[in-house]
Amino acid sequence: MNRRSDSDLSGAAQEYLLALRVAATDETRVTAASVARHLGVSPQAASEMFRRLGSEGLVQATDARELCLTGAGRAASDGIFRRRALLEWLLTTMVGLSWPEADEEADRLQGAISPRVEARLDDLLGHPETCPHGNPIDAATAARRPAGTPLAELEAGDHATIYRITEAAEQDRALLAYLEARGLVPGVRVEVLARSESLDAVTLDGPRGRATLGLRPAGRIRVLCGDVDPAFFHRVPPPESPRRS
Repeated sequence: MNRRSDSDLSGAAQEYLLALRVAATDETRVTAASVARHLGVSPQAASEMFRRLGSEGLVQATDARELCLTGAGRAASDGIFRRRALLEWLLTTMVGLSWPEADEEADRLQGAISPRVEARLDDLLGHPETCPHGNPIDAATAARRPAGTPLAELEAGDHATIYRITEAAEQDRALLAYLEARGLVPGVRVEVLARSESLDAVTLDGPRGRATLGLRPAGRIRVLCGDVDPAFFHRVPPPESPRRS
């Protein structure tokens, strides 16, 4: 089926595809109603949008009314996520915005980037394979990178490296702000000081001292155990110095 480029989709359509992409990684059953709750829209509005996306071959529904991305839908959502990730790298590393601020600005800008600007940003930022939070930029990248272990599954005394803040966790801007403030970003080493089911908390020793997280948000953070090569984590190259004449 011939279809326009994902960059030609309306801003609302892009938002729905991204929401479905995120929900599919965090829920066993995704419906129009669950996506509507996530986006803060009515179930009727969500159902209408998904019917439209279904007619374009991007989304399909099962007999149980569960939603999933088609192959074309996954490719489109990867393209949208890629542009968003490039913006987040730009806004955090070069403009100096915080994670939550960059997330908010990327919401506004992701639908307005042309393929030419996207390619130039990719070159400028050193061709990142993940967003700043460590999430793979597309399905091909995800397939060759490890899944990681949920932080909530570690026990007291365990050492690990923060690997990625999952897309589901990215939706919580207060959590993003806390993690960034405590230096709990991809590539840093942490030690689990305590883990308690009854208190619903895990306490870490990180680069900026102690940090405590509930088990649910900790379950949305992935870590790698043991030593990890720093080259595994993307770092934006410094800008080139102006050439002297």
